[in-house]
Amino acid sequence: MPAEEAAAAHAQRGAATPGASASPRLARQLLCFDPRESKSRSLLDGPDPGPAPGFGPYFALGRPQAPRDCQRFPWSRSGPVREISPNAGLCYRPMAKVTLIGAGSVVFAKTLIGDLLLYPELRELEIALVDIDAARLEVAERMTRRIAAACDAAPRVSAHLERREGLVGADYVINAIQVGGFRPCTVTDFEIPKRFGLRQTIADTLGIGGIMRGLRTIPVLGAIADDMRELCPEAWLLNYTNPMAINCWALSRSHPELRMVGLCHSVQGTAWQLAQDLRLPYREITYLAAGINHMAFYLRFEHEGRDLYPELHRIAEAGHAPDWNRVRYHVLQHLGYFVSESSEHFAEYVPWFIRRDREDLLERFGIPLDEYLRRCEAHDAAWGALRDSLVDESEALEVSRSGEYGARILHSIETGRPRTIYGNVPNRGLIENLPEACCVEVPCLVDRTGVRPTPVGALPPQLAALIRTNLNPQELTVEASLTRRREHVYHAAMLDPHTSAELTLDEITDLVDELLEAHGDWIPKLA
Repeated sequence: MPAEEAAAAHAQRGAATPGASASPRLARQLLCFDPRESKSRSLLDGPDPGPAPGFGPYFALGRPQAPRDCQRFPWSRSGPVREISPNAGLCYRPMAKVTLIGAGSVVFAKTLIGDLLLYPELRELEIALVDIDAARLEVAERMTRRIAAACDAAPRVSAHLERREGLVGADYVINAIQVGGFRPCTVTDFEIPKRFGLRQTIADTLGIGGIMRGLRTIPVLGAIADDMRELCPEAWLLNYTNPMAINCWALSRSHPELRMVGLCHSVQGTAWQLAQDLRLPYREITYLAAGINHMAFYLRFEHEGRDLYPELHRIAEAGHAPDWNRVRYHVLQHLGYFVSESSEHFAEYVPWFIRRDREDLLERFGIPLDEYLRRCEAHDAAWGALRDSLVDESEALEVSRSGEYGARILHSIETGRPRTIYGNVPNRGLIENLPEACCVEVPCLVDRTGVRPTPVGALPPQLAALIRTNLNPQELTVEASLTRRREHVYHAAMLDPHTSAELTLDEITDLVDELLEAHGDWIPKLA
């Protein structure tokens, strides 16, 4: 079997979803030339015969390594193998190109870029930074070069105010935008509902704030996906932008061919928090979680094969839950499973905790109203501090690995090292008792073939029923945005659990009208 066909066949056998199927890029990546065999040879065809003469170990962790005297030629990542070693006859691909959209969010960008460049195999990445704010983009570029120096890395770094320039030839696109920003849009999402008696904590996932954020964001993500279809059709989109489930659901409908996974840190973050509550080493904890973003539940939570749920129940019953986590421990007592997202988030996804006539609930469960506004203020302060710190180049920039999945995904695809992450993907039968079209959060295997979601089966019925109450406004928000029908915005708000528990139908209609008028051009006109 020819080498490229063998590589493609192998990848196809390992692919569980269309997004993980084989591609010419994968086949090229696995193809090298060994002068001793006088033929092209797939690295899948058999064991590595050893180093080529004068070249040294030429394949480490799944990627051919360039010799110092390697001849460089102009290249395009959609073309053939680009670099040739004259003394070994070995062809290989250059390092991948990563485009970060929303690079001006430099606090988060610092985390992502640091995670990437801490991997020795990724230290010569091409990194294209994209942002619409020139001042923030300049800081992001300066920061990236400082991170590279701290990691002893040598990436190719470029900065772009025009998104299309940065997307050309990308292999990975990391999206971390906030459409409309903290001001004016996020403030609007809080202040107008407050006048109606509707109070929120985070307002970025569900509720009236999440609906408005989705209406602002979906069209921009669609434009990014259009550009990717033209400029980097084989690239993976790693989406960090909320509302995660709404955004990914919309993209899977409008651009079904897109290779995409939505990423969040709630599953691994909560597992770490629970390990602290249980006074157990996090790395010894094993778990299985599934559901939707910010409402996934731990179906198993174990330490060395021992079920830890009895101990979590004892913490709840004894009143020893951390003050900031009382909501989730209370829900555990009633539903039997622990939810993945924080108490302040979860409190606004259900009708039980934030009630205008029940101030006692806020105090009892420690619910921080307007929490996201405070976080945005803190992020602005952190941005200013980071900007100022970059002026003094004599001071070393501290870089440490985070718990985010983004860099791990790139590392696994580029090197072939398998990992399990939790990703947001189209359901397509992964969770049997949730709708096929919705976006679910499930464990995914990542390796050279891409991101492959794992079927979970059916959720416990009470969990699936609760999740469906959140899927209704998500689906209607997607429908409103893709069809540009205003009536579905009303419907989404009417069926949102928190909004419908606080407001009448007439109040909901008036609230939606005021918000749409206030957001103006940030939301495309709806008929």
